[in-house]
Amino acid sequence: MSGENQRVDAPRSPYAVPAQPPGQPAPGQPAPAQSRARRLAAPGLTLAAAALAFAYVGTVDPNEPGHYPVCPLFRLTGILCPGCGGLRSAHAFAQGDLIAALGANALAVVGYFVFAGFMILWLVRACRGGPTPRFALRRPHWWVIGVLALVFAVVRNLPFGAALAP
Repeated sequence: MSGENQRVDAPRSPYAVPAQPPGQPAPGQPAPAQSRARRLAAPGLTLAAAALAFAYVGTVDPNEPGHYPVCPLFRLTGILCPGCGGLRSAHAFAQGDLIAALGANALAVVGYFVFAGFMILWLVRACRGGPTPRFALRRPHWWVIGVLALVFAVVRNLPFGAALAP
């Protein structure tokens, strides 16, 4: 009979455990070590992209009209948003003028330092072969960040907060 030599597969159960993907260690076994260059690729490329962005903003002055778009909220209403002055702040920061950067947008400068701290942590962990840093912000954290940005925006639009306006 010709049907005797044919293989018949048993039907798969929807509850069957899938086979281990290729290149993945079996459960309970350590993951294979990655090379240092591979571990440094993601943080290095991220840092290079940020450096290129700062280099561009540092050379193309946002104080000269025509290089960058105007904030639509400011153009339509005259109200400064939390990001207004961010490009001028980045330009001053790239030029090494921290006082002018703080005057243009203090919230952005805080963001630059937070980003720098995260990058240092990421690079150190990548060099040592440690886990990638993960910052999972919960809902209360996002609310605090939003409220701080809102308070910053309101205060910089009031007469007593004129020092925070660009």
